[in-house]
Amino acid sequence: MSAQYHADLIVVGAGLAGLVAAAEAADAGRTVLLLDQEGEQNFGGQAFWSLGGLFFIDSPEQRRLRIRDSYDLALRDWMTTAGFDRPEDNWPRRWAEAYLEFAAGEKRSWLHAQGMRWFPAVGWAERGAAGASASGNSVPRFHVTWGTGPGVLEPFERRVRAHHRDGRIQFRFRHRVRGLVVTNGVVHGVHGDVLELSNAARGESSSRAVIGDFTLGASAVIVTSGGLGGNHTLVRRYWPVDRNGPPPDFMLSGVP
Repeated sequence: MSAQYHADLIVVGAGLAGLVAAAEAADAGRTVLLLDQEGEQNFGGQAFWSLGGLFFIDSPEQRRLRIRDSYDLALRDWMTTAGFDRPEDNWPRRWAEAYLEFAAGEKRSWLHAQGMRWFPAVGWAERGAAGASASGNSVPRFHVTWGTGPGVLEPFERRVRAHHRDGRIQFRFRHRVRGLVVTNGVVHGVHGDVLELSNAARGESSSRAVIGDFTLGASAVIVTSGGLGGNHTLVRRYWPVDRNGPPPDFMLSGVP
């Protein structure tokens, strides 16, 4: 399968992660194709519905409440909870360490510079039962954004739409990606279905009628198509039966 090169980068999924990736790439001078199977009315994806809670370490909000936090304490909490104990845990462990450095460093100032603000009270999600020796957070780290989910999305949607106007980012809504285009082990595009236009409101089921197909190429592809938490069929399909036993009959949707 061949693909015509349309952009420097293809981003699959116009949720929060996709908006961040597209905005950062466009700011760096790259041209971007941003694809999503839903219509523009669902811009931002599931993050729109979220509480907007963000994980910061040793933030001004924590310090004002006399919450003593640090990178080392957060690392201890994370490693106790994650239980990385297999060879294949190498990359998840390295990702966790890098993310904690970000959350203890530039994350808050970077978001603050874009206009994001947080409630002065810090929540205690995933609270540890016995301090840093048990799974969970040993101190509160859950910072709720003013404006909740839409408030988190706003600066990135603003940046992406500005780059759409200047031509650096192109939108391809109702484009459902089915697979990657790979040649000699190199990913250089995506292919999938073009779905019929849908006027379904944000969050409502949209038509899955296929009216065509597409193949698009780029120098790089970033997949930001969301997790499995909202699709119980996929959760059950990939459930780690060997470690956790059979999946439960009743599940709640979330973003694990």
